[in-house]
Amino acid sequence: MDLFESMKAKINGKNIKIVFPEGDDVRILGAASRLATDNLVAPIVLGDEAEIMQLADDNKIDMSQVSIIDYLKQPADEIDAMVAAIVERRNGKTDEAKARQWLQDPNYFGTTMVYMNKVDGMVSGANHPTGDTVRPALQIIKTKPGVKLISGAFIMQRDDERYLFADCAINIELDAAGMAEVAVESAATARRFDIDPKVALLSFSTKGSAKGEMVTKVQEATKLAQEKDPETPIDGELQFDAAFVTSVGAKKAPGSKVAGNANVFVFPELQSGNIGYKIAQRLGGFEAIGPILQGLNQPVSDLSRGANEEDVYKVAIITATQAL
Repeated sequence: MDLFESMKAKINGKNIKIVFPEGDDVRILGAASRLATDNLVAPIVLGDEAEIMQLADDNKIDMSQVSIIDYLKQPADEIDAMVAAIVERRNGKTDEAKARQWLQDPNYFGTTMVYMNKVDGMVSGANHPTGDTVRPALQIIKTKPGVKLISGAFIMQRDDERYLFADCAINIELDAAGMAEVAVESAATARRFDIDPKVALLSFSTKGSAKGEMVTKVQEATKLAQEKDPETPIDGELQFDAAFVTSVGAKKAPGSKVAGNANVFVFPELQSGNIGYKIAQRLGGFEAIGPILQGLNQPVSDLSRGANEEDVYKVAIITATQAL
């Protein structure tokens, strides 16, 4: 089954609430309307109701099943409760005045809704840089217990082929512990999207064929990842061909449960990950679905500012799937 058809089947009729802080964007309104009509999520958009309805009317978008919350005109007791939740969560790092200031920003307001379980997830980034979406999530939702980093994974899909690449979006540099953490989180993400993970930690070296600090890092990361998640097939350091091509894997890494069969690829740093997924997308004809943010306590997704309505629609489906 197509990935999105599979996800739609999982979330259909579950009334999963997704908040969209950018209610002033026609792409967001179009996607929210479709999601509600298709009975996939219960969308909530933030912003001035009159302005949102005018924008929807101008673009012939049906908003009858979409909730609108004007985050700047909420009752005092609602804001007080949100302020108290932020102050408690920040444990002395943010005072009441700062929390009130944060709630004037739709991304902080939406993030706090997620944290307080008023909604199940958030999708933002159509009009904001990644930092504006990720920063509130790190400050309020925070990472899962035992996880220090968030990372960005892409599902790479072409016909009946489906793979996961990470980290391609967030961490410029990864140490061995960070790379191991990304590997384990990527395996969990893969399962959520119907990929039975076989995780390769990538390098320009296979099993000691080259030396250097970059190689040692991947070797150490592999050991740490295997210790963290002994049930999942994880191996490294592997060159991409050794990880992907059966004959090459058998020759370069005989006996490996991953070499030649990998479907989850963990890159040693952001530069190679970002380049790698874009080569697969542009030269290989793969659809790149993401970035899917990994490691957070609750799901928040970051859109590209170049996203179209279809992209928003699909990222919301991914976020709802993460919320299950």
